[in-house]
Amino acid sequence: MRNAATVLGIIRDRGTRGLPVNDLYRQLWNPDLYLMAYGRIAKNDGALTPGATRETADGMKLEDISAIIEALRFERYWWTPARRVYIPKANGKRRPLGLPTWSDKVLQEVMRLLLEAYYEPQFSDRSHGFRPNRGCHTALTEVNRTWTGTTWFIEGDISGCFDNIDHSVLLGILREKIQDNRFLRLISQLLRAGYLEDWKRHATYSGTPQGGVVSPILANIYMDRLDRFVEGVLLPAHNRGERRRQNPEYRGILRQIIGLRTTGREREAASLRPLLRSLPSGDTHDPEYRRLRYIRYADDFLLGFAGPRNEAEEIKNRIGEFLRDSLKLELSESKTLITHGRTEAARFLGYEVAVQGSATKLDAQGHRSVNGVIGLRVPQDVVRAKSAKYMANGKPWHRAERLHDSPYSIVHHYQAEFRGLANYYRLAVNLDSLSYLRWVMELSLAKTLAAKLRISAPQVFRRYKTTILTERGPRKVLMVKEERPGRKPLVTYWGGVSLARDKTAALIDQHPSIINGRTELVQRLLADTCELCGSTVKVQVHHIRAMKDLRKKGRAERPAWVVMMAQRRRKTLVVCAPCHADIHAGRPLQQSANVESVPDSEE
Repeated sequence: MRNAATVLGIIRDRGTRGLPVNDLYRQLWNPDLYLMAYGRIAKNDGALTPGATRETADGMKLEDISAIIEALRFERYWWTPARRVYIPKANGKRRPLGLPTWSDKVLQEVMRLLLEAYYEPQFSDRSHGFRPNRGCHTALTEVNRTWTGTTWFIEGDISGCFDNIDHSVLLGILREKIQDNRFLRLISQLLRAGYLEDWKRHATYSGTPQGGVVSPILANIYMDRLDRFVEGVLLPAHNRGERRRQNPEYRGILRQIIGLRTTGREREAASLRPLLRSLPSGDTHDPEYRRLRYIRYADDFLLGFAGPRNEAEEIKNRIGEFLRDSLKLELSESKTLITHGRTEAARFLGYEVAVQGSATKLDAQGHRSVNGVIGLRVPQDVVRAKSAKYMANGKPWHRAERLHDSPYSIVHHYQAEFRGLANYYRLAVNLDSLSYLRWVMELSLAKTLAAKLRISAPQVFRRYKTTILTERGPRKVLMVKEERPGRKPLVTYWGGVSLARDKTAALIDQHPSIINGRTELVQRLLADTCELCGSTVKVQVHHIRAMKDLRKKGRAERPAWVVMMAQRRRKTLVVCAPCHADIHAGRPLQQSANVESVPDSEE
């Protein structure tokens, strides 16, 4: 049996060469793929969230993998309907989310690994969503660096894209490359597995499973058809000319300047320079020059076009027709906009995208440095909306829902929220506009701490204010320490987050670190030995959601398993079935443990 890395390498090679693949289903019998899948998803936030059954990552064992493979080998595996819940959206509405069972998650991750290995080399470089080493920042950086000279932006918005993916179209796309009916039948059964809401089963006739592990790669395979249409049809039809012809008015002024300088009239020549800089050097109405550019992240896409508006309208209409006729999807008429880049700003991935222009911003050689260059900006409505969460009656206010937390947790939460926002908008030319939000959050934080500690806000600043050294020099911050008997105190800060733009910033999806092709967790599971008592009988993995779950008030001493997990700073522990049962029942371990129970102060 080949290891997972070898299997994926062979499949990736076939995908790179564009060859069909016909043995994906047989790869689902490879236990090493399941171990890789388990190592990748075990640390996800939803690993301990049950679906329609009580099964979660807690208690995972090698026998579970064998049971899945056995069912697949005889084609007896049945998908369980996902449990549907609703999560709030920013606009006040709710988005449905499906929660699959743990076995379904593991199998879906194996399928995702196989599909990604095969299709990833074939995907367009203009696609950035749900792909390795890509993300929102890579898409935005491409727009920022390569879309210079754009006149019109076409903002693409597909109505309910993932909910309306046509099953027959998707299976037809897969069938073109995957010549394996058993694998395709397994995907078809997954798409039709349905969902449970209020414990009533509902059928699914379209869309990919909401919350499904394999859903993002299936959506990318589906939307790759749009990428191919744009690249194969629209880009060749709307890209022509090496460069714009020179603007006649610009050329006339330039000749005057050259003539004046030739005759020694430097002062008169210099007086014409501002006029020259106010004019475009190229003819913006050149009929022999067109440029069309395209970028997509999941179901959001943006096109940049240099040409007349009527051609931009034609491009929009052709995309709408293709989506309707070939992919059974509809463009949202109210949200699919054509925006003039120099007078307005398009919206893409939370940023404002606009074309900059200035006759006064010059580089070292005296040339205009920003004319026609794309500028990414923080939308002001985002700043206002984020600030509103920390305000009441038009001024900063405390967060009542945080008053039950410790001062350390309050400061840590505020800092994490602001740092996350600042890091996401690190590419923005107006990143410093977040300074208003920072001011609002700082006063809100001070008032929250004041309400928690029953002191005034100025007293909060006097108590916690200090100076620390950062990469950009000393910065004044609020520092909170949480003392822990016998251990180093926990320290957190508010402040010190730079609002300097970083054009090289890149936030991408991170994958678990791999050791010899396997995560450290998988290595421990394969050791097949209880880490508490040394037993090798029915070994499984105990999971917790967070390290803070190990701390329980009112307990004089902690059990051995708590001490071991705290010392290792791990949210998992490989144990035998009897030890696992004792852990969940809160009983003392029946078998001798490798780590003795010790009071908190002795850890």
